[in-house]
Amino acid sequence: MPLVLITVLLVLKHVPATQHLPLARGAGIVAFGYAAFLAMRLMQDEKAMFVDGWSELQPSMVEYFTVYGAGALSLLLMFAVTFQGWYAGDPGSVLTAFLASVTLGFGAVAIGMTSIFVRVRWNHRELEYRSALGREKRIAWSDVKSCRPSWRGVAVTTHDRRRITFSQFNSGAAELARHATNRARRNLETATKAFASP
Repeated sequence: MPLVLITVLLVLKHVPATQHLPLARGAGIVAFGYAAFLAMRLMQDEKAMFVDGWSELQPSMVEYFTVYGAGALSLLLMFAVTFQGWYAGDPGSVLTAFLASVTLGFGAVAIGMTSIFVRVRWNHRELEYRSALGREKRIAWSDVKSCRPSWRGVAVTTHDRRRITFSQFNSGAAELARHATNRARRNLETATKAFASP
């Protein structure tokens, strides 16, 4: 995805309608951000934190960097456009910078609300999810039907279509995904044996 985005930005740099925009700088920022993302993924802990009999996911450096970096860049861009008079006299550039600032801010809030400010933990009986707004969901391991990647992260689903989704970038996410996949497989085997028995 980052390579596609960089390619699109570089192509748009040579289109007459958008060549006056700072697209080459944008491509450089995307490339730098992706390099930082890869470096921080190397330092991510694959094990969950164990607290009072519960294994718990923790936000990773990637998520902190993304949320606070995007938020800071959004504020800086908005400040530059609003108070410093950057791109003065060019409404297209001002609108582009404003939209970029709003998009970065919205992205930072969305990532924070779905990965940093949530709590996901599990023990041998159940999986528990607490949202950033305090809502709780609980799924017993015996009810788990599947564990699959989704556009929001990794989704653990039950037979009655209850779902808990967690970020694949959390520290311990790989451990939780393995555990949920194993429980789903065991549940399927148990159900198959029960159905096959006379």
